[in-house]
Amino acid sequence: MGVPTSSNDFKNGMTLDLPDGLFAIVEFQHVKPGKGGAFVRTKLKNLKTKAVIDRTYRGDEKVDQAIIEKHDMQYLYRDGESYVFMDNSSYDQISVSPDELGSAASFIKEGDTASVSSYQEVVVGVELSASANLTVTNTEPGIQGDRVSGARKPATLETGFVLQVPLFIEQGEKITVDTRTGEYISRA
Repeated sequence: MGVPTSSNDFKNGMTLDLPDGLFAIVEFQHVKPGKGGAFVRTKLKNLKTKAVIDRTYRGDEKVDQAIIEKHDMQYLYRDGESYVFMDNSSYDQISVSPDELGSAASFIKEGDTASVSSYQEVVVGVELSASANLTVTNTEPGIQGDRVSGARKPATLETGFVLQVPLFIEQGEKITVDTRTGEYISRA
């Protein structure tokens, strides 16, 4: 159970522990109609599924606020299906499942640091920096004379992630990738 809080104290980014999961407040609006009691209209994002829902609360309705702890952790290695991280301050190690890691699994490599969010000892999210430098392990060579403006080709990165890159990128090169969208940014 979280910390009881009033719907009048909602703030963007606050996390709520609701019966159907953990939700972050994306936006909220206090409404005071001419007749009847005040209420709070919210947009909530499910931390697990990323689905956004609308929900309305009465003014001063009590809900549980989830206090999310964030720790900087270093990714050490993969153990079967799990990803093993080490807390940079306490040196404790934890295993994170691919579901908990989410899209970060496509861009994280050994030695990288990530911000790991947890609630009651359960990992609820892993956040990487906005971009990552990764090596291209496989791509077709660019064809001489094929210089169509904006033309792209598929490339496989060292993490196994496949994305579209410009024709001039060669196998073995390091490139910078946007970890939020999975798009090529530039050569590293």
